[in-house]
Order: sequence, then C-alpha cells, then structure tokens
Amino acid sequence: MPDIQRNTQFNRAVLVGLSAFSLSREENADEESMEELSALLETAGGQTVGAVTQSKDSPDPRTFIGEGKVAEVKALVEAAGADMVIFDNPLSPSQQRNLAEELKVGVLDRSALILDIFAQRARTKEGRLQVELAQYKYLLPRLLGMWKHLERQEGAIGTRGPGETQLESDRRILGRKIAKLESELKDVRRVRATQRERRIKNEVPVVAIVGYTNAGKSTLLNHLTGAEIPANDRLFDTLDTTTRTLEISDTCTVLLSDTVGFIRKLPHHLVEAFKATLEELEYADLLLHVIDASSPQWKEQAEVVDQLIRELGAEQTPRIEVFNKCDLWTGDIRPHGEDRVSISAKTGEGVPDLLAAIGRVLDNGARRVTIHLPYDRGGLLDKLYLEAKVEKVDYGETIDVEAVCTPKVIGQLGPLVEGWKPRKEFWED
Repeated sequence: MPDIQRNTQFNRAVLVGLSAFSLSREENADEESMEELSALLETAGGQTVGAVTQSKDSPDPRTFIGEGKVAEVKALVEAAGADMVIFDNPLSPSQQRNLAEELKVGVLDRSALILDIFAQRARTKEGRLQVELAQYKYLLPRLLGMWKHLERQEGAIGTRGPGETQLESDRRILGRKIAKLESELKDVRRVRATQRERRIKNEVPVVAIVGYTNAGKSTLLNHLTGAEIPANDRLFDTLDTTTRTLEISDTCTVLLSDTVGFIRKLPHHLVEAFKATLEELEYADLLLHVIDASSPQWKEQAEVVDQLIRELGAEQTPRIEVFNKCDLWTGDIRPHGEDRVSISAKTGEGVPDLLAAIGRVLDNGARRVTIHLPYDRGGLLDKLYLEAKVEKVDYGETIDVEAVCTPKVIGQLGPLVEGWKPRKEFWED
C-alpha cells in the first residue's frame, strides 16, 4: 500500500490575526476566531505550522500588520517551511499584493479560504454556480498585478479597443462571466418561486434548519427523515440544500429543508451568491435554529446566525431554538420553554419534544375524515389530492375517501364529509 502521507501534498500555512481598536468586532481577530481559522484550514486540506497575532490601534495601510510584524511573519514562514500565509482579517487587494511581494509566498484572507472550501464542497449545479459567482466577485478587484490571466471563452480579435491593457481585458472578461452567472441564478430563483407557489397552494408547511456550521444540522435531518447526508465533524461538510418530507403527526406533514452553515465573517459575496438558497428562510413557516450546546462559544455563534437571519429578512418567522449535542452538555442548566428544546441528534434524546414543539407551532387544525363522493362529483377527488392528504380511496356505491383535511377543506366539502354539521360552504364543480 502506498504511503498516503508521502504522496499527499498539504499546504503549510502560517496564520496571522490582528486586533485593533479601530476595527469592528467582526473584523477583529481573537483567540476563538484564530482557532476557527485553523479548523477552516484543516477543512480545506491544509496544515497550520505557526500563528502570529498583533495588537495595534489601527491597521497599517500598506501591510495591515506593520513592517516589523511582517518581518516576524517572514522569519516564521522560512523557519517552518510554510508556503502560504492566511489572515483572519479581511485584506484589501493592495495589502494582499504588498504582503505577497514581501513574504514571497501566497497570501489569503479568511474570505478567500472559505470560498476555497465552498468550491471544494459544492456538488449541485446551483451550488457550483453560487460559489463561482462569489469567487469572481472576490477576484475582480484583485486582478491588478496578477500575471495568470483568465482563459478567454470568446475570440479576442476585433473585440478589444485600441490600446486596451491586459488588466482591462481581464476585467471585461470577468464582468461578462459575472453577468452570465447572475442571469443563471435568476433562473434558479424563478424556479424556486414557482415551487414555492405550488407549496403554498398545497398548504404544505416548510420548516428550515439553520445554524452555525458544524452545529449538527445534517445529523438532525438524517435522524428525522433518513436523508443519509454525510455528517462529519468538520466545518462546512455539506453545502447543497436537501429537502425531505417529515410527518410530525398523523395530521401534520411538513417539508424539512436544511441550509448552508453560517460562520463568523462569512464573505459578503458568498452571502449574496447564496441568496437563491437562503431566501427560502424568508418564506419558511418555521425556523429550527440548531445550536451546538457543547461549544463554549455557543452564545456568540447563535448571535452570528441571528444576525444573518435579520439580514435575510426572516426575523419575523417563528423560530424554535434547538440546543443540540445534549449528550455532550457540560453545564448544569438545560434550556426550557415552548420555543426551546434540548436534544441529541446523534442519540435521539429529546427528539420527541422537538416534534411536539413543531406540531404546536404548525398545527392547522387538520383532522382525519371520511368523505363520500357521488360519482357525478368525482372531479372533487382531484381537488382533494391537491389540497388534502389522501390516504385511501374505495369505489363502492360512492367514492369513499379517507383523508387528512384542514378545517377549510372540510367546510368546502360540506355534507360530503361523514359526520358533518350543516354549514353553507360548498364546492362547485
């Protein structure tokens, strides 16, 4: 058997973080964010060989961390044999270029690393479109000084103006690619809108699972629906949305959909690109906010998710906080209340309480009834298939249908429902 370690090349990276008074909380680096950056690097297939942190009143305009710190990082890069330096903070294009020239190795920031992970993990056509769009938008302001130019998809003869530089040409090509991808994602949104209208018409509630990356969203979806999504202990293990049907009770069936995991300092371009998926949150009937209760930073992680939910316009959507990994819980206080449940998606502990909580929010008063349709009103069966949950159909003297119906449907069917009390509403053929 070949030696895997010897034949596999890992990027060896030095991590750098800056904490400055003039930076916002989201832009600053701290111990937790540096640990998370190291985990992100491992997820991307790299290895951390050193870390440097710096505190300043404000970032250096040219090198972000200052000339003295750059020299320290360079010495560490050479001593550790690193081939890359990754910053926990966002870098401007000019800072990234200056640092690469001085350090003589590749320089990335946190956004670029996350984009690389997304590019590795996206599997569906929609996911790849979204990641590609985010990458191009990130690349566009960084073209200056880059000598590895984009491959042209169209002939260059006769398409470039007099004296056009290579940079201008690449920008124009990149602009066309971005416009094309945005157009394709608009088509995705139109398809989603059509699917959403169909769900609304059929009165099927939608429950969206949200949460910080690695909080256990995929494990929960697997446990509830048998979706068999890979659920490994690493950041951004799954990106592409999966939707499954879930029976909450005999009279309540929902569509359960997961979403991409959130994380601190999630690149703005990535949030914009993934809106085709994340906009489902705005139209969901209920959000399940999965929180990793075993993490010491669960409060900060929950706030990141809450902030992104607000940005996506879904703050008014009913929400249940699902404190996951209770089998690893180290605290003494368990969450309680109708909108908070404690579970272990891995062992199943607390899942019945979660289903009961979902049922309380989404209970629409549906009940199982028997309907006797005369043959001359057989067309109503098609309507029942659209607007109710038909379980059984028998053809005898009448068409006898067992179905789970909402009060609205029962009222419209009127005396055709067994045990119905007189009302005025009738369905007309």
